[in-house]
Amino acid sequence: MNVIVFGINHNSAPLELRERVAFVPEQMHVALQDAVTRAGVPEVAILSTCNRTEIYGVGEDDASQMAEALREWLASYHHVDEAELESCSYCYQGREALNHMMQVASGLDSMVLGEPQILGQMKSAFSQAVDAGTAQRMMHRVFSQVFGVAKKVRTDTAIGENPVSVAYAAVNLTQHVFSKLSQCTALLIGAGETIELVALHLREKGIKRIVIANRTLERARLLGEQLQAEAVLLSDIPQYLVDADIVVASTASQLPILGKGAVESALKKRKHRPVVMVDIAVPRDIEPQVADLSDVYLYSVDDLREIVEQNKRTRQDEARKADQIILDAVVDWEAQLRSLDAVDTVKEYRAMAEQLRDAELERALRQLSRGDSAEKVLEQLAKGLTNKLLHSPTTQIKEAGAKGRSDLVNWARELFQLKDDDR
Repeated sequence: MNVIVFGINHNSAPLELRERVAFVPEQMHVALQDAVTRAGVPEVAILSTCNRTEIYGVGEDDASQMAEALREWLASYHHVDEAELESCSYCYQGREALNHMMQVASGLDSMVLGEPQILGQMKSAFSQAVDAGTAQRMMHRVFSQVFGVAKKVRTDTAIGENPVSVAYAAVNLTQHVFSKLSQCTALLIGAGETIELVALHLREKGIKRIVIANRTLERARLLGEQLQAEAVLLSDIPQYLVDADIVVASTASQLPILGKGAVESALKKRKHRPVVMVDIAVPRDIEPQVADLSDVYLYSVDDLREIVEQNKRTRQDEARKADQIILDAVVDWEAQLRSLDAVDTVKEYRAMAEQLRDAELERALRQLSRGDSAEKVLEQLAKGLTNKLLHSPTTQIKEAGAKGRSDLVNWARELFQLKDDDR
């Protein structure tokens, strides 16, 4: 069984090319069946995300030929110049292909090291191949191994436990003060991409309430609709600051939006309940003097970057552990394949032996039906079966000896468990 991976990703190809060879879910079923038919690869699965498009193929044909066929098919399907595609692509075969698939599923090949979403995307890709009928027995075996290793990496390492994005680090800091975000209110200042990510992470953590304050209400409302959040203007901040347990600011303002006086006033009304404030903006949105107030935990973007860099180093350490897990799994997989080859050989030899047995048994029954002596029939049965079972092995051993192949002769002695003392 040959396993291949052909694809492009964020490291090998520009965004413009990745966009051109991407697959939308609606076309995946037809595309998979087209790949099997036109490329001639028996089993195919396709993973298509914003950062990569990879085709996984399994078959008994030559791996290089299958990879070339899939490259030609992908270029033709998306009307992309094949030379351009080849210059930005990569191809893995055998153990390297399996190693790559495990690296991807474990988040080790992602733009953000250790990100967990890719495993779900790979499971979806496999499920689509199953639904399209392009993933059969061999593909099931491959993906089962890949998913098992990815799960082990997540279980046995801390590859995904430490946040490596500023937005996630900001949310993670709030949990150092508030153990239950389900009872907290968050005031987010700004409506850009970073604030959107912060809001998404807060929702994932079960935040009770989110208020988004922005210079334009329309943008705040648009984001609020997506995230089930309230939308207000920047001028409304003092009114909502009183209820805010968490404040995250990220705007393009050249001057601070939140001053020490406004925060101090809100703290009095809050009866000095603690507030976590995270200022991601440069220049800063929150006056640095706010940190001097009691019950306020203020973090700057530099604080977050230090955390993120430390967490990246931690993830890299964990990635090395994950690499060893994957290496061990690939070695085990190759042993399993060799074992499967041995099982096939044993099955063939057993089938041959059973045919010889049945032929000798039928002959013996005919002799008994003619009235021949049972003792003589049994003797002939044993002799005939022994001679036929030993004929091929003894012939091959004699031929190996004549050719000076002592290695084969010694292997035969080991196979038949013959003692060296008998030689």
